[in-house]
Amino acid sequence: MYPAGEATTIVVTGPAERWEGDARPGHFRGVATVCAKLFGQVRPDVAYFGEKDWQQLQVVKRMVADLLMPLSIVGVETVREPDGLAMSSRNRFLTAEERTRAPALYATLRRMAGALAAGEAAGNVLASATGELSQRGFGIDYLALVEGAGLAPIDTLQPGARLITAARLGSVRLLDNVGI
Repeated sequence: MYPAGEATTIVVTGPAERWEGDARPGHFRGVATVCAKLFGQVRPDVAYFGEKDWQQLQVVKRMVADLLMPLSIVGVETVREPDGLAMSSRNRFLTAEERTRAPALYATLRRMAGALAAGEAAGNVLASATGELSQRGFGIDYLALVEGAGLAPIDTLQPGARLITAARLGSVRLLDNVGI
């Protein structure tokens, strides 16, 4: 996958900007490049990506569309623990006490989605949730209402909107999102 002296990478803008793109510079360039190489070698008709990493899913979808790759990218619903915490290899680094608090992230996103769907103002919902999570010990990297495919921030609910977040609990950075 990585021959000596390689000089080509895939650079994605649009959905790769902001959020994880800011937190992890170069990450989506690496994701797009390795996926393009894999798709070129394997030539699949369909590739499945988890919705837990919503931004990554959108980056890969955009790359495939822009480069006219002959395959479909399908999002797969986030797999969750019984208490709602999104499954992730990072979860094993949570202390026992942090693990008991971690499901509050998803619960808060669900309450936010309900409030937005009921017509509450996005700014108020975001501010309230940020305060609530901070009081529970989460360090919020971002908590935003975005346009689903491009991940541009929005301030009013629209079809396909998503709530996305990255929050730290102790040393662990948790990612989650919900559609509205």
